[in-house]
Amino acid sequence: MNALLKPLEMAFRPMRLADIDALIKIERASYPYPWTLGNFRDCLDSGYSCWVGEIDGALAGYWILMMAAGEGHILNCCVAPAWQGRGFGRALVENLIDTARHHVTEALYLEVRPSNTRAVTLYQHLGFDGIALRRNYYPADQGREDALVMRMLL
Repeated sequence: MNALLKPLEMAFRPMRLADIDALIKIERASYPYPWTLGNFRDCLDSGYSCWVGEIDGALAGYWILMMAAGEGHILNCCVAPAWQGRGFGRALVENLIDTARHHVTEALYLEVRPSNTRAVTLYQHLGFDGIALRRNYYPADQGREDALVMRMLL
């Protein structure tokens, strides 16, 4: 008997307050300096575009986008460590880009740690260009780390 395995797909839905505990667990597993409950709650309260990605009903990633005056700023985008390396980061960012285009956003901006080479490479493959460096932007174990500012023109 040959069993055909259904490929895993990420399904997207708006983020809810009830998701925050799971988001914080993903943040803590993903980053040495994670966002707090207050960060997520503030984004939801501010009306930012906040979405989660689920795989087989389990929360596997999320993104948060602030949009105004034709520009979008990606505030957070993360895939849970257990799901990394399988194309779900690309799925998250592509969903975010589609949402920005739907809202007639002309450009997307983000900051990323230069040491996060997987994310930098993904953003470059999707059409983001490095445009600046923000010095001492992120906390780091040895002081501060710069942020690479990237932009995608839509």
